[in-house]
Amino acid sequence: MEPILDVQQLTMDFGGLRALDKVDLDVRQGEIVALIGPNGAGKTTFFNCITGIYNPTGGDVMISPPKNGAAQRINGLKPNRVTEKGLARTFQNIRLFQNMTVLENVMIGCHCRMKAGILGAVLRGISTRREEEAVVQKSYSILKKIGLDKHVNDFAKNLPYGAQRRLEIARAMATEPFMLLLDEPAAGMNPHETQELDELILRIRESEGISILLIEHDMKLVMSLSDRIFVMDYGKKIAQGTPAAISKNSDVIKAYLGEEIDA
Repeated sequence: MEPILDVQQLTMDFGGLRALDKVDLDVRQGEIVALIGPNGAGKTTFFNCITGIYNPTGGDVMISPPKNGAAQRINGLKPNRVTEKGLARTFQNIRLFQNMTVLENVMIGCHCRMKAGILGAVLRGISTRREEEAVVQKSYSILKKIGLDKHVNDFAKNLPYGAQRRLEIARAMATEPFMLLLDEPAAGMNPHETQELDELILRIRESEGISILLIEHDMKLVMSLSDRIFVMDYGKKIAQGTPAAISKNSDVIKAYLGEEIDA
């Protein structure tokens, strides 16, 4: 199966510091792929290069959206254009609009798919009003799937921590992605919230057909979710494979895991 995300020789230099050194990674349709490594390994830099926050120094970021299949190079595109192409991400530090409602946060995610421009927003014709109504219904539907529909009118800042994490995922889903990039989605969660996240990610893959690429330090979550795992250390990829293979890889154990774990 051809990859829907194919990253080849990705390199990122900051002055004299090489944060990414010719990293290769691919994700196929329907996969859950994890990117792991110690702090400072370059994982978030890798995400930032893919999603347009950084323009990589070298290499190629290619996508082949399932709907049309045509390969496209997205190096250097602005983040909003990357989102329009079908890649949506969450961040290690929660970035919600805290003083807006849960529903409004998800509606913002729908903006990149709206057709009404500035003129339509000013004149508020019938087509604009219908589109706005459709956005409300779409946003509510996503919140119901995520399990946040009972909080629809609550301010984002008043949600429990785990629910705020799920709201970020809901907002990303509102952009209609073919792939979600989740940056440490379980960070700060208690065991119950982590279990709910595990179930949610699997549900998104199964019911929505969305592929997942995640950065995560919770190795129990990584091992239970992932089809394949890529491992980075000091800006380089040092291993890739199934959870069972990675758990027994001596280079990975030495660089990151510290000890062999049960797959």
